[in-house]
Amino acid sequence: MKQDRRNAIILGIFYILAAVTSIIAVVLYGPVLSESWQTAVANGSETKILIGVCNDLLLVVTAVGTAVMLFPYVRHWNEHLALGYLCFRFMEAVFIAIGLVSILGLLQLSSYYDTADLASKTNIEPMGLLLQAIYRWTAMLGPNLMLGVNTSLYSYLLYRTGYVPRPLAIFGMVTAVMVFIAGLLQMFGIIGPYSAVKGLMALPVGVYEMSLAVWLIAKGFHGETLAKLRMKAASSSIAK
Repeated sequence: MKQDRRNAIILGIFYILAAVTSIIAVVLYGPVLSESWQTAVANGSETKILIGVCNDLLLVVTAVGTAVMLFPYVRHWNEHLALGYLCFRFMEAVFIAIGLVSILGLLQLSSYYDTADLASKTNIEPMGLLLQAIYRWTAMLGPNLMLGVNTSLYSYLLYRTGYVPRPLAIFGMVTAVMVFIAGLLQMFGIIGPYSAVKGLMALPVGVYEMSLAVWLIAKGFHGETLAKLRMKAASSSIAK
């Protein structure tokens, strides 16, 4: 039980770190995602952007960490759904990593821009626009669509297992649908990536993750439910 309590605290900390680092990264990437991205290095924003990259790296680690820490618990109820959650969470981390590489590419192009001749600058411009587009697509596919899918899966598993209060798990499923729809609306150009509507639709999933994190740190998994599911899984294994 002590190990389960410790794991719940670690999981909660991972959720908090994932939320904090994702926000910091987006804020710090401003210079290379603006129309004047070419001057990011010349304006002294290189360190700022690299700090954002470090936050995104930590986001990848924490995203994978939440999947690895939660999977052994939710698999007791349905291993197939738990594997689905694990895969979609890893896919989210992959998209984040691709976006991170595009930011590094923009930073590198920006460092070349001031010393390049006119012909080179003409070639650099479309490359920069392409990398910006890649970042925005990965930000939509990962922390929106993939996040919506994996959040709905693990929230449903938490609801069925009863590890956390069921109203909290239901709230998680609702917010997952909202962030997924927000991603679809952005994909079809109905709303912008930084629009107020997008923010209002995506914000609840952040509130849910923070609420879940606080619950896990303060209370942990429901001990009796966990024990019953482990006994059931052990019985099924013996029967096979």
